[in-house]
Amino acid sequence: MRYENLGRSNIKVSNICLGTMTWGQQNTEAEAWEQMDYAVASGINFFDTAELYPVPRKAETQGLTEAYIGSWLEARGGRDKVILGTKVVGRGDGDWFRPFSDTTRLNREQITYALEQSLRRLKTDYVDLYQLHWPDRPINLFADSRGYVHREAPDSIPLEETLQVLGDLVTQGKIRHVGVSNETSWGVMKALHHSETAKLPRVQSVQNAYNLLNRLYEQGLAEISAREGVSLLAYSPLGGGALSGKYLGGVLPTGSRQQLFPGFASRYQGTAVEQAIGKYKRLAEDHGLTVVQLAQKFVDSRPFVTSSIIGATTLSQLQENIAAFEVPWTPELETGVNRIHLENPDPAP
Repeated sequence: MRYENLGRSNIKVSNICLGTMTWGQQNTEAEAWEQMDYAVASGINFFDTAELYPVPRKAETQGLTEAYIGSWLEARGGRDKVILGTKVVGRGDGDWFRPFSDTTRLNREQITYALEQSLRRLKTDYVDLYQLHWPDRPINLFADSRGYVHREAPDSIPLEETLQVLGDLVTQGKIRHVGVSNETSWGVMKALHHSETAKLPRVQSVQNAYNLLNRLYEQGLAEISAREGVSLLAYSPLGGGALSGKYLGGVLPTGSRQQLFPGFASRYQGTAVEQAIGKYKRLAEDHGLTVVQLAQKFVDSRPFVTSSIIGATTLSQLQENIAAFEVPWTPELETGVNRIHLENPDPAP
């Protein structure tokens, strides 16, 4: 296991972060505990969760993931040995998140309420990293289309105002550090500008999708990570499970996410995605690897990635994912993945 600073903070996080978004829907509390026990025993010290989890999101299960982590922390102890990150939802229409509003916004009232609820479920009095799950302003990062679509929203909560709220919570000791997620280059740089000019909390990390099927982070954000010391916490390193190869040929294994939730993570479906995965699978096999090993180690080998967020629904999957990081990354593998990327650029934007 490798440990690096989270952004420019003095927190050291493992290069593998335990993702948790299936706990409470696909995974039971006992299975969540089993995964946390194994992760810690393997040297992982970094857990990522969110008030929204599990996914797909719904009122009946919202908050269960954090509650499972809280019960484990209460039973196992050692809170100071776990770097715990969670997230507050951005602008949206989930009317079950706030008892006083049918929409979610990144303003003082809602962030304060959300954090208090997360701390209660997590059974802790602070989180190490509090992240904005997505911005308050409208952007099309979740759309099945490339490119930037500008949408004016005069009522958007200014990023500076959101950071002021987070700054107060840092002062109160309820948050150690701040991060963003599903964010653009403009959003990250704007947050850094506010931190420097208004003495607001510095964004230490950005949690965006990054994998062999979606390398868009390299177009601008990677340079920000390198030059500004903002850690990439890469989510979906296996492309929602697609880079395991289990969906090739239209197969939908029983209990898999695409079988249980048709249309979920649809960006990782389709002819172009399947063609690219087939090529990566052949490259991996030519080098005596599985496509899981190739995909996980590719993300881990990027100099701008601080930690890869891995998720699993079975202990055997978790074991396979963790073991994949031990594979050496070679110049031949680098040449091979870049060749395929040029032939099949970002089929899952």
